[in-house]
Order: sequence, then structure tokens, then C-alpha cells
Amino acid sequence: MKLYADAPARRTRQLAGDLIFLVWIVGWLWIGHVVQHGTMELAGVGRQTDTSATQLAGGLSSAGDTLSGIPVVGGGVSAPFDQMSSASQALAQAGRDQVTAVHRLSWVLGVSLAAIPVLCVGVFVVPRRWRFAREATAASRFIDAAEDLDLFALRALTRQPMHVLARISDDPAGAWRARDPDVVTALASLELRECGLAVPAALS
Repeated sequence: MKLYADAPARRTRQLAGDLIFLVWIVGWLWIGHVVQHGTMELAGVGRQTDTSATQLAGGLSSAGDTLSGIPVVGGGVSAPFDQMSSASQALAQAGRDQVTAVHRLSWVLGVSLAAIPVLCVGVFVVPRRWRFAREATAASRFIDAAEDLDLFALRALTRQPMHVLARISDDPAGAWRARDPDVVTALASLELRECGLAVPAALS
């Protein structure tokens, strides 16, 4: 597949454009990563809540189990501890839920922040580069003999503006029908240039 034009100036512009687009992608991916990582820092509170509440629930549950062994009053004394243990477990679950929510939010923010700018530019850059590569690759398959110039000359007659054709010949169509080699080559050069190609030195 032919990705870049033969003409040095156009090839340089294409290379520069591809490099800028690559830097654009890498830059927004880095920004998305920074935002995702920064948002995840908010999950620290939830993790701490989960850890502390879980430890508290464990301590209260152990205390309740110990007090429940006291004869006669054990069951009544341990009941508040069991209730507080359940509340602590609910608080720990809330902390875990917060961590999960922050984790999801961080990924949504990071991916969105990176993807939207890349896609906004990519919808213009990628199709244009794909069209060029497709046309240049297809055209390069036809240009392997002097007779092939005739096809590109014909395309130039049907596609190029009149004032451009007039600079080549006063009667470009007549010269093409007469197989004037200079006119055919000049016309073919116009069309090949549009495809990003140059007339091979062996055929010019």
C-alpha cells in the first residue's frame, strides 16, 4: 500500500500531518490517563471507610459474642453490640460501593476525555488519508508501461479544469487522439499528481 506521495513537498506535508495527529492521540491519551488516575484518588475515602467499618464490625461482633456468654443477662447485653456490628457492616458496604462507583466514573471520564478529541479529528484525517492510500495504490498498479499513460491522460481530459488543459495544448483532445507523446505525458502527469504519483523516469 502506498501511503505517501512521490512529490517531496506533498510527502512532507503528509508526514507532518501524520506526526501531528499521532502527537494529538498520544497527548489526549496521556490526559485521559491523568484524569482517570486523579479521579481514582477519590476512592481512598471509600477504601478507608470500608477498612475501618469492617474492623469495627469485627470488634463489635466479637464483643457481642463474648457478652452473650454471661449467664442470665448475656443475650440482652450482646444485642446492642450485634446491632452496631450490623450497622458497621452496612457502612463498610457503602464504602465498597463508593469505591466501585468512583472506579467506573474514573474510567468513563478518562476514556471520554481521550476518545472524544481523537475521534473529532480522526473523522477528518483518517478518511482523507485512506482515500489517498487507496487511490495511490490503485494508480501505481497501472503505471508499468508507456501505454498506461494514455489512461491517465484520458482521465485528465475528463476531470481537469479547462484553463489547466489549455496550458498544455490548444487542442489537448486532438493531441491525445493523435497520440502526441509530449501531450499525453503532460496530461498523464496532471492526473498522476492528483493520485500522489509521478511519471516514472523510464516512461517520461
